[in-house]
Amino acid sequence: MKAIKLILIPFLMICFSTTYAGPSNESAASKIQRAMKAAPSSISAGAEIRDVDADWTILRPGEPGNTWTCFPGVPVNPGDKHPMCNDEVWMAWFWDVKTLIESKFTVWTHVTETIGYSYMLRGDALVNNDDAMGGPLGTWDQEGPHLMILYPTGFDLSYLPDSPNAGGPYVMWGGGPLVHVMVPLTDRDR
Repeated sequence: MKAIKLILIPFLMICFSTTYAGPSNESAASKIQRAMKAAPSSISAGAEIRDVDADWTILRPGEPGNTWTCFPGVPVNPGDKHPMCNDEVWMAWFWDVKTLIESKFTVWTHVTETIGYSYMLRGDALVNNDDAMGGPLGTWDQEGPHLMILYPTGFDLSYLPDSPNAGGPYVMWGGGPLVHVMVPLTDRDR
């Protein structure tokens, strides 16, 4: 548990310190429009849209039967402008991260029992693929359009590479609670 806190605290502090842009004068309509670009329209057109504010305010309710939630940015990074759409599994994970932040980084109990999906069709911020804390060493990468997959806790992902440059899906932040698989959806122009 102590190791998890040591990983999560600096990671989340970096997220907040590097992306927070303060209060936004951007209209709700503009935020909704950006959030809808995160996933295929078959998902985002009827998804619930939440803001990237402290309360994750609902900007637009979802349609009945659509269980997706889209944000105009990454929800644990206030002020971020890289839209994402999450299924129920990813949303449960993000609610736990929000609870962790509000508890001053004292509790991490999330267990993923099923596969979860998150779209970021407009890409992501520059992050350290190897180190959730964002340390200076490791593989820094800014992924283009991609799908992210959460696997059940304890699922063996050792068959996948851990480098974004290996080609195809790869593991991000392996070995810790934030581990997930990145699936690039376009060619990598590196």
